[in-house]
Amino acid sequence: MEEVVNYGALSLIPPLLAVFLAFKTKNVVLSLLVSLFSGALIIASWNPWIGMQDMFSDYLFVNITDSGNAQTIVMMSFVGGFVALLEKSGGARAFAKALASKVRTKTSAQVCAWVGGLSIFFSDSGNSLIMGPIFRPVMDRLKVSRAKLAYILDSTSSADCILVPITGWGVYIMSIIATEYDNLGIEGSDIGTFIGAIPYQFYALSALLLVLIVAASKRDFGPMVESERIAQIGLTEEQKAAGEEIVVSEDKNVSPWNMGLPLIVLFATIFIMFFSWGWPGETVQGSMIRIALTSGYFLASIVLGIMIIKQKLMTFTEAFDTFIHGIKNMAGILVIIICAWGVGSVCSNMGTSQFIVNSTVDIIPSTMVPAMLFLIGAVISFATGTSWGTMAILLPLGIHMAHGFDVDMYITVGAVLSGSLFGDHCAPISDTTVLSSMASGCNHIEHVKTQLPYATLAAVSAFISYLILGFTGVSAYIALPGAIIILIVIYLVTVKFFGKKTA
Repeated sequence: MEEVVNYGALSLIPPLLAVFLAFKTKNVVLSLLVSLFSGALIIASWNPWIGMQDMFSDYLFVNITDSGNAQTIVMMSFVGGFVALLEKSGGARAFAKALASKVRTKTSAQVCAWVGGLSIFFSDSGNSLIMGPIFRPVMDRLKVSRAKLAYILDSTSSADCILVPITGWGVYIMSIIATEYDNLGIEGSDIGTFIGAIPYQFYALSALLLVLIVAASKRDFGPMVESERIAQIGLTEEQKAAGEEIVVSEDKNVSPWNMGLPLIVLFATIFIMFFSWGWPGETVQGSMIRIALTSGYFLASIVLGIMIIKQKLMTFTEAFDTFIHGIKNMAGILVIIICAWGVGSVCSNMGTSQFIVNSTVDIIPSTMVPAMLFLIGAVISFATGTSWGTMAILLPLGIHMAHGFDVDMYITVGAVLSGSLFGDHCAPISDTTVLSSMASGCNHIEHVKTQLPYATLAAVSAFISYLILGFTGVSAYIALPGAIIILIVIYLVTVKFFGKKTA
């Protein structure tokens, strides 16, 4: 790797280029690659031939061959294989169906869909695809709008995954944290930072809680009111057609234990290994954590595979091919991760973070850093429709700013993750937004219009919470309850002036 040299304002070119191109092209991989090449080009004294070689040799290849990063690539592959096997075998579908079997009221239906969404924590896309077809007839029977179902599905997909360290989301985030800690020489645990930031993920927690608040209060606002009114009349011709477009295969009486037992094996493997390494008395290193997670997903996949074959749901060849297909599906995500590692390294070598800190230390008060990072993340993620790409661009910068400004790392990481999640939750071009509307049989534009006011409400409450937190510096034990109170107050004020009872 190159020596750290102060390139001044030139060091801003890679991150600014990544952000600009992400807005312009909506293509995160292209944005990161161009950003990486621009940094390598500057370091190579503007020689494109040398810059191209350095891009591969000093950044992409080096980061891939790093032992910790190589572990992450293998682990993400096993996560993809397990998720595909769990979804395709019908185990997750059977688990969700068991939850919906005794629903009788509108409120209980919404709460049950929320609980079911939380249970599918291992896959954001799987959440909608599994829960939507199961709860759609339940909601139709109780005359709850499909827009409301789409909102629940969307709110419990990414917001659920981003809070759990053993999901693909958690692994991805921790890999970026570990890389930046190594670049800055910070002594700290990537999983420790992830877990410490959970109480400060105000948007994710607010988005999840708001679903329950809306269900319990039976009051809606914005375009959702009209969707709920139409649902009282019955399904439209468009909704009936949309429902017919989604073909849901029979689950062949698959037991919910087809999901439950593999997950038990997964968690048991992880914690048995943790305990054998002295946890919680001793800190478990990141490399050992990745070994435990990979082992857990590997054994869980074997157990699930045996169950599937024994129950004659799939042949051995079909089960194995499904697992391999899941690994292949992770390719796009792994490309983003590798490019993000490269951009982080080139920015570190150019002294980007130090230049930003030196230039802004007298302009931006440290108290504003969390709120500012949340707002920037929300704008980028909404424009690009991807939280992963936003995290790849913004998380390294946030960690560097927290380190330079001496701002609490947990708060800063939580703010970046919250801002990055916003766009994935409600942007029209987000994959989870599209899947939620499709799986619920709801018109996509209707879903976006009805959900956006709720997502905005959660975002406003999160932004206010970060502002207050930045100025007060209170602990998570005070900050999180405070954020919840702010959310409830804003919701009550909103429904008082703009809301209507819909159940």
